[in-house]
Amino acid sequence: MTDTQDTSLAGRLTARFGDMLSISVARREVTAEVRAADLLAVATALRDEPSFRFSELIDLCGIDYLGYGQTEWETNTAAGDGFSRGVEGEAMGRFSWAGRPHPGRDPRRFAAVIHLLSIEHNQRLRLRVFAEDDTLPMVPSLTGVWPGVNWFEREAFDMYGILFDGHPDLRRILTDYGFVGHPFRKDFPLIGNVEVRYDPDQKRVIYEPVSIEPRVLVPRTIRDDADLLQAKAEAADHWREN
Repeated sequence: MTDTQDTSLAGRLTARFGDMLSISVARREVTAEVRAADLLAVATALRDEPSFRFSELIDLCGIDYLGYGQTEWETNTAAGDGFSRGVEGEAMGRFSWAGRPHPGRDPRRFAAVIHLLSIEHNQRLRLRVFAEDDTLPMVPSLTGVWPGVNWFEREAFDMYGILFDGHPDLRRILTDYGFVGHPFRKDFPLIGNVEVRYDPDQKRVIYEPVSIEPRVLVPRTIRDDADLLQAKAEAADHWREN
């Protein structure tokens, strides 16, 4: 390569895939967003081509962007009425459907995020693919590229309701087979819909309406601690002296 060419991972991805990927770099971590239609072709190239060799899929997880970028309260200042706002507010899982939050920065709601590792090049990549349809979120399965993603995709299906087209055995992995709903969706009730117990008289597991009362935990207020400020000042003095 010439000196004018970008040899960084982000640069090589842009040069190889062009408009197929949307590249961003934050905190020295590279994220590549890919369309669902291009996912399998891009994933195969990332695994096989010598300049990438992402042979290991470390993790796949689902994300629900409902209300992303919106906040119910500020967490960087203390407030005397913070507790009441926490109890009486309308945080995720406690709102009426008519008054639900809506996607903020991106109109699409569900995405799958894949974390890849290239042992050969000692590099990591975060690959994100959005489902185009919020009512029936679906993306291609990567089991044909990295077989170990099988259980990760089942988990994302179970928790978020994301369907993985082409998965050989897409069924629940954490909740019961008869479970209704997807617990990690932001519109799922915080206390759930039903509770399960074993009935010794009927000698079977039974489902009943939830009997517990909703409980809201107040978020931690992030404050500038005096000890941390002192440590930062001492570190700055040490840096200047050396």
